Amino acid sequence: MRFDVIKHHRWWFSISSLLVVISIVSMFMNGFNLGIDFTGGTIVEVQFDRNVQVSQVRDDLKQFGLENAVIQLSGEASATEGNDIIIRTRNLDANESKAIVDSLNANVAPNEVKRVESVGAVIGSEVTEHALINLAVAFLALAAYISYRFEYKVALSSLAAIFHDLIMVLGVFSFFHLEIDSSFLAAILTVIGYSMNESVVIFDRIRENTHTHKRTDTFADLANASIAQSIHRSCYTLTTVLFACCSLYFFGGDTTKNFALCMIVGFVSGAYSSICVATSLWSIWKSRNRKDARNQVAKKA
Repeated sequence: MRFDVIKHHRWWFSISSLLVVISIVSMFMNGFNLGIDFTGGTIVEVQFDRNVQVSQVRDDLKQFGLENAVIQLSGEASATEGNDIIIRTRNLDANESKAIVDSLNANVAPNEVKRVESVGAVIGSEVTEHALINLAVAFLALAAYISYRFEYKVALSSLAAIFHDLIMVLGVFSFFHLEIDSSFLAAILTVIGYSMNESVVIFDRIRENTHTHKRTDTFADLANASIAQSIHRSCYTLTTVLFACCSLYFFGGDTTKNFALCMIVGFVSGAYSSICVATSLWSIWKSRNRKDARNQVAKKA
């Protein structure tokens, strides 16, 4: 027995609306934890007299509230240990920098300071503004292309699903106060591409079924049939990308956790929104057009 996705559209809209409201409230109340790439900060580079593990350095930084600092290995090093450590963190004054170096020297291993310097934001306000403008242009281009290939109702339904996914990701990072850095932007763009691809796959199937199904079939029938035909592919795709992202999250180290988490949340939300949100929006929108020939035939039947 085929599950009627469109019939339960009120459930999908209620769940999504609740999550969107919670995410927006969190964004306004908690804001975002912007990383050094956005705010600028301090770089501390030290060379130990022996190899140390990144986890040792991070554990020592916790007493200063810097457990989320970016820690990089320089020179000859393995994946998790080395003797040349670069720490990128928030702005520190001279006393804080000295206290960190002294603590590393006492608790981790003897070391020599190679440099302590303040750096400006890699992604400044001007760059952020340009990125948002480019993103808006990209959305308009996507809407125009999909409207040309399908119709404007498909384009708007797909864009609604993408905005839904972006808000979900931003809400999670705001609610749990996770750090947002330059890699977050790359993950967001990946989520947008994934969400759009999932929606296009289903709507392409709907377009094919429009020509092959009986004219007495309603738009809800077309949508449900198309979802049933493409859901296995969507599940296979989601499983594959989640396997890679979860591996990166659990085994890729601390510096890639937020990058991987952004894609995990975005991909799950994208699979859900393309099937339940975008398709339901399109079906309801089309069904309310009484002048459409399919609605008239289905009503007579």
